[in-house]
Amino acid sequence: MANTKYIFVLGGVVSSLGKGIISASLAKLLQSRGFSVTIQKLDPYINVDPGTLNPYEHGECYVTEDGAETDLDLGHYERFSNIATSQANNVTTGRIYQNVIQKERRGDYLGQTVQVIPHITDEIKRRIRLLGDTGKYDFVITEIGGTVGDIESLPYIEAIRQMRWEMGRDCAVIHLTLVPFLSAAGELKTKPTQHSVKTLLESGVQPDVIVCRTEKQLNENLRNKIARFCNVEPSSVIESIDAKTIYEVPLLMREENLDTEILRKTRMPLDTKADLKNWEEFLFKLSNPSRKVTIGLVGKYVELKDAYKSINESFIHASAQNECKVELKMIHAEDVTEKTAAKILGGLSGILVAPGFGERGIEGKISAIEYARKNKVPFLGICLGMQCAVIEFGRNVLGMLSAHSTEMNPKTKFPVIDLMEEQKKITGLGGTMRLGAYPCQLKKGTKAYETYQTLNVRERHRHRYEFNNEYMEQYQKAGMVMAGINRQDNLVEIIELEDHPWFVGVQFHPEYQSTVAKPHPLFVNFVKAALNYHSEEI
Repeated sequence: MANTKYIFVLGGVVSSLGKGIISASLAKLLQSRGFSVTIQKLDPYINVDPGTLNPYEHGECYVTEDGAETDLDLGHYERFSNIATSQANNVTTGRIYQNVIQKERRGDYLGQTVQVIPHITDEIKRRIRLLGDTGKYDFVITEIGGTVGDIESLPYIEAIRQMRWEMGRDCAVIHLTLVPFLSAAGELKTKPTQHSVKTLLESGVQPDVIVCRTEKQLNENLRNKIARFCNVEPSSVIESIDAKTIYEVPLLMREENLDTEILRKTRMPLDTKADLKNWEEFLFKLSNPSRKVTIGLVGKYVELKDAYKSINESFIHASAQNECKVELKMIHAEDVTEKTAAKILGGLSGILVAPGFGERGIEGKISAIEYARKNKVPFLGICLGMQCAVIEFGRNVLGMLSAHSTEMNPKTKFPVIDLMEEQKKITGLGGTMRLGAYPCQLKKGTKAYETYQTLNVRERHRHRYEFNNEYMEQYQKAGMVMAGINRQDNLVEIIELEDHPWFVGVQFHPEYQSTVAKPHPLFVNFVKAALNYHSEEI
């Protein structure tokens, strides 16, 4: 294999232009040509990881197979490439400085004055190269969070400048910028792109490819103008026009020859063509549904677009698999009560109660679950959603009126959900939960077994509290099935109800493992159950 090539994706003008989607799309295209690819995200914030960040600050926290709490863009990387990421795929400034300070305390620097250059930039370069040094990848695509010109990003830009100088054509830089359309002038404006590239040049980095995010098509004159002012070839000015769905972007980038430009810049072979047949089939199914179902997502962050990102995408994968359209109705948990449940939840084909932490919205989630249980509406509870299902059953079926989780009520008389034993002595919050993939053994004859079609699975977790096994016998006698167990620690992972067509609660997060190539079976079967309950022709 040739030397690993390092591709850097930087953003300019404004954030949220879609660097993660461009990175994932490029990875998909290179992968479809037979290259081995991985993607990493470098985040300039000083938090060690996003695990303790409020969803209002950062959206969803994504969890990898090895238990790293990471940026939500890693979810896009996995959904597009179908390759699991790890701790090495997400690095923050906090972790960079933490590592450098630990080395200084150990005396690794032999009494040197520790500085941003070379010590911080060397640590950044070391982390960038970690994946390439494994020898497994032809390409390592590295997305830098934020925008060019941010103070926080300067050490990363400097590290890229050094790597380009040291590695030559083994590195390439993609700069994603905005080409806005001014309706008053009736034209697209290239000045923001020109100034963004100028800022990048001031840091000593010349982009190889410029990807222009735009809502209108770029004509040849505009492409030539950008190329002339930004020191790139016209063929290296790539249009990224607004798409109906993020899953169209790989095809749009193929039309724009983004992968061809990168292969040419890094002197890699161009003798194979991108094979996206399966991707095109997925898009066809997604775009041509025959039926429609409406599923309610009950949570406390429903007003935030990215708070339940992986769940939303999992429904898209499942809808294509079922050749239907899933309309998600976002329902604020605090709006649901025993009195309002029928009005808010009536007419839904399925109800999902979302994961989360804290007391806000808990009673609403419990009321939504009671409605789903009594009215035989297909139900899926994830993590806290599963715990709320246990609490609801305890209160309304077993008669434990004060049943609760000790997370919300430490003094509850019936602690049906309790803190894991190994969590009781932990005082810090960051990275201290049950994180990453754990095995689960399924019980034959259950919906879970029917869904997975196997006896043993591995799913990713992010929680501290568990089903309290002291109550297991009471629950089982009343009709709750412990459909999945972690045998190593005897922890309940999946619950079901005997007298319900499709009522499943899972302690883990299935949404973290759903991809375009492999839609998660729990979401596929949940949508199938919703179709059977009630659907509409399109």
